[in-house]
Amino acid sequence: MSAIIGWDIGGAHVKAARAEGGVVVAAAQIPCAPHLGLAELEAALRAMRDRMGAADRHAVTMTAELSDAFADRRRGVISIAAIFSHELSPDALFYAGARGFVEKQDVAIAAGSIASANWRAPAELLAREMETALLIDMGSTTTDLTLVRDGRVMGQGEDDASRLALGELVYAGLLRGDPAAGLSLAPIDGRWAALMDERFATMADVRRLTGDLSPETDALPAVDGRSKSPDDTRARLARLVGRDVESGTPQQWDALARFFARAQLRRIEDAIALAASREPAALSAPIVGAGIGRGVIADFAKREGRGYRDFSEFLPVAPAATAASADFAPACAVALLAKPQRAGASRVEQRG
Repeated sequence: MSAIIGWDIGGAHVKAARAEGGVVVAAAQIPCAPHLGLAELEAALRAMRDRMGAADRHAVTMTAELSDAFADRRRGVISIAAIFSHELSPDALFYAGARGFVEKQDVAIAAGSIASANWRAPAELLAREMETALLIDMGSTTTDLTLVRDGRVMGQGEDDASRLALGELVYAGLLRGDPAAGLSLAPIDGRWAALMDERFATMADVRRLTGDLSPETDALPAVDGRSKSPDDTRARLARLVGRDVESGTPQQWDALARFFARAQLRRIEDAIALAASREPAALSAPIVGAGIGRGVIADFAKREGRGYRDFSEFLPVAPAATAASADFAPACAVALLAKPQRAGASRVEQRG
């Protein structure tokens, strides 16, 4: 039985999904910090290879080219492809968005299309199954919003800069973001408190107090190196408003966490509104949730009275891998998309 491993190489994690006979049987992620040195990336790839096993083919998408380990995105793409080819497979295929897959020798030419194209792969799969949907993939750092209409991927952004401007990419993730992003004030003790521009806490602290994190998802260390207990978590949030945790009650700090959570979600709502100003279907289409933060997206859809489906429903996946397949949607998608396509031929090209 043929096996394909799909890879999503990010600046904080390496994710991989194993498909056997066209069915996803395993998916996982491990931390990776290429900004600390490319040996970190090499070690993460080897560790994931040992975890996923041998395969007949490897398909790769990436966002790690944004890491400051690289002078620019193009050199990042080329370097990551070279490392992957050396460490795992010289015959790997690299996902270039609407261009489909390219082989190693064409990576330099297609680098602009390969860079941060991981958002499109799950949307391509979804477009095969649904005529209209809004795919919202909330990961550890960012949220991707992609409209599918008439069975076609309607994403207009060609790179991170244009996708940010179009609201198709929002730096609002479940774990790594700044709770104060986009804010200057927060309510505490009946007053507006100015927020301190320091990395005292992350969204993981917020989501830990709102009950949106499982122990498996809450895998990154706290920014201050302390524990993830409720007391230490509240202390980190208290520092954002220049206070010690003893100056307020647990209920007050938990309310502050809920304020930050709602503020982050408003940024995603604003992105949906921006998309709807171009494509009205973005306001009425069923929402399909992916990523480790899709529970947050499911709750949002319910509050808005919108239809919601989990991305795993659209995958051929073994029962034991169902949850992980939606957690790491781009890795699963490239594993499944690579099978029916020849290198360099995208679904868009095949459809004409």
